[in-house]
Amino acid sequence: MSPSSPVADLVARARAAQAAFAEATQEETDEAVTALAWSLYRPEHARELAEMAVAETGLGNVADKIVKKQRKTFGTLRDLLRVRSVGVIEEDAAKGIVKIAKPVGVVAAITPATNPGATPVNKAMMALKGRNAIVIAPSPMAWTTTARAVALMRAELARIGRPADLVQVLPQPVGREATNELMRSVDLVVATGSQANVRQAYSSGVPAIGVGVGNVPVIVDETADIDDAARKIAASKTFDNATSCSSENAVIIVDAVYERTIAALRRAGGYLADAGEAGRIRQRLWRDGKLDRDLVARDAAVLARRFELRPEALAARFFLVPAEAVGRQEPLSGEKLSLVLAVYRARDFDHAADLARRLLAHQGRGHSVGIHTADRGRARRLAETVEAVRVLVNQAHTFGNGGAFDNGLNFTLSMGCGTWGGNSISENLSWRHFVNITHLVTPIPEDRPSEEDLFGAYWARHGR
Repeated sequence: MSPSSPVADLVARARAAQAAFAEATQEETDEAVTALAWSLYRPEHARELAEMAVAETGLGNVADKIVKKQRKTFGTLRDLLRVRSVGVIEEDAAKGIVKIAKPVGVVAAITPATNPGATPVNKAMMALKGRNAIVIAPSPMAWTTTARAVALMRAELARIGRPADLVQVLPQPVGREATNELMRSVDLVVATGSQANVRQAYSSGVPAIGVGVGNVPVIVDETADIDDAARKIAASKTFDNATSCSSENAVIIVDAVYERTIAALRRAGGYLADAGEAGRIRQRLWRDGKLDRDLVARDAAVLARRFELRPEALAARFFLVPAEAVGRQEPLSGEKLSLVLAVYRARDFDHAADLARRLLAHQGRGHSVGIHTADRGRARRLAETVEAVRVLVNQAHTFGNGGAFDNGLNFTLSMGCGTWGGNSISENLSWRHFVNITHLVTPIPEDRPSEEDLFGAYWARHGR
């Protein structure tokens, strides 16, 4: 890093701000976190940033982005205010261990165009909960929106007397060279967005946390509440025009309830494409094997016209496209980032579970899967056999996967996918990933079992 480069100057200011904030009390830390939350949750700010994001990127829609910004920020603040992150955070007298949380230092956050306001604030809240400073490297196509979100956070920090340089953004133009320089200059990198960014973060030589690709399959079995499942799938699929990595990409319907479920999905706003229309969707949603960026996260009416669907499709909220194959030969079996939902017909639950596993093996391994069922045993079997970090039962996936008020996952906009997805974490990103922990270890009464205790059963079975 050149001593006089813009990136070097940002990091130097971040280190000075973090040093001043490192001695903050829990109350002072939580006040700073709340300030960041309010900078986005404030209704006029949430609307302003939503409007900016749609105008700048063309992705999603304003109404849902407002909801996303406020809901995720509110839920994350709830989670953060309920935990200690300063000093002693855990004490186990029986083991003689005391855990003491300490900052990691300066964090680089790589953020995507799909959430240019919500993701930077979400990561900044978690970073400051650990008494760190953060520098945001936004998607170049969303720099203006992210820079405005950072300006609002800085203003709110200044209002409470905290260093504004605790939160900064890379200046324009945000290119790969500046982003790589930033990643090499900090103490922790947290990357959300393209897999190219995630891989670059892991190769930066700095500890890094990345997320995997989404391609969520959701099973509907014969015991499900069909109308409830259809309403939830529709609400989740259409939210913010399917920009979320947690959006359903395929619905797998057990044969016994296939027709009923399709009818329920159509009542919920789905349009069922015929064979000819399905062919055009395949041809036009992908160009040279890649998603057409002009069709990603667009309004349903835009897609209906571009796909040349029947006139009634103009009133649809999303599009159901039957599919059978899984793999490179069937683009519908991958992530679509659009209001297109692949539909698979399964013979029974076991076949449905196998399809879900195959879809994830093709793309989205480690991310998540959903099931609508009244049989909790089936949900458990699915969870025991699928390579996914999250298995959601009877939930709208987009609203539950990154934390919800009616499930126990913590709120986040970054979902780890474990080694299955090439990630270093297999859980939702949280404040715990933004702290170092010192373990104070004191003597306890000796806990040494006998040889017989440990080897006795083995000796009895196999001999010494």
